[in-house]
Amino acid sequence: MDRYTALQVFRHVAELGSFAGAGRKLGLSPAAISKNVAELEASVGARLINRTTRRMALTDEGKLYLEHVVRGLDALKDADAALSPVRQTPGGTLRVAAPMTVTLMRLSSVIPEFLARYPDLKLDLHLDDRRVDIVREGFDLAIRGSDKLEDSSLIARKLAVMPHVLCSAPAYFEAHGKPLDPTDLKSHNCIRFSLSGHADLWEFRKGSRTEKVAVKARYSVTSSLAVRDALRAGFGVSLIPRPYVEDDLKSGRLQRVLSDWDTVETTLYAIYPSRQHVAPKIRAFLDFLAETFSRPQ
Repeated sequence: MDRYTALQVFRHVAELGSFAGAGRKLGLSPAAISKNVAELEASVGARLINRTTRRMALTDEGKLYLEHVVRGLDALKDADAALSPVRQTPGGTLRVAAPMTVTLMRLSSVIPEFLARYPDLKLDLHLDDRRVDIVREGFDLAIRGSDKLEDSSLIARKLAVMPHVLCSAPAYFEAHGKPLDPTDLKSHNCIRFSLSGHADLWEFRKGSRTEKVAVKARYSVTSSLAVRDALRAGFGVSLIPRPYVEDDLKSGRLQRVLSDWDTVETTLYAIYPSRQHVAPKIRAFLDFLAETFSRPQ
């Protein structure tokens, strides 16, 4: 028994004083109306309607039950109506988790633009490079960078692809020489971004040849900006997303090596729980992210 349908049937039968009238109102057959009333009576353990072939009337139990049913159904209707504007217009609080580096580099400067578009919306933005559990931790959406997105029941919308470069400061290469082959990295001081999916094994490809270099690092850190600072200081060499060091490469502050080899890419995704009943606040932010990351950096 669909209890909500049965309650609707009971209410309409009682208010119209007719099984046939309730059937016409709800688009149900007479047999379906009778079945719903009978199953509801069996469920509550009381006869609600006395009926003969010519007439029907509520029992005392039916009259009492009807009062509560009407209040309950009307309350549900009011609850649906209260959500109507929420379903149509972005509003309320949007909780988003995002990696610190990519947010500071690409997103934080345009957040005021997003909020200006939707004055009824509040944004609670958590910057954290760890991989959050958005369902368990109560986030509406997360931005996630990965070179290989794991299987998940979550929905992923691709935002951008960030190629990596191997680089360091000129002073480091003057002191230690430039690696001419990926295998040369075994004798270099590597800086390790420990949250990366390829933190311990750097992969390089050229034609049919693939080299995987096990990373031995004196310095491991959970921030790409900290990796960049160490590179600028000439401490070592590292694989880092190119957008984070683009200005340094152009100015000569950092130099790229092994540029004739292909290496990993980090793909940025917007992750959210479900395609069904996506709240307008989530849809609005997804569209804004897609717009933001499509702009030239």
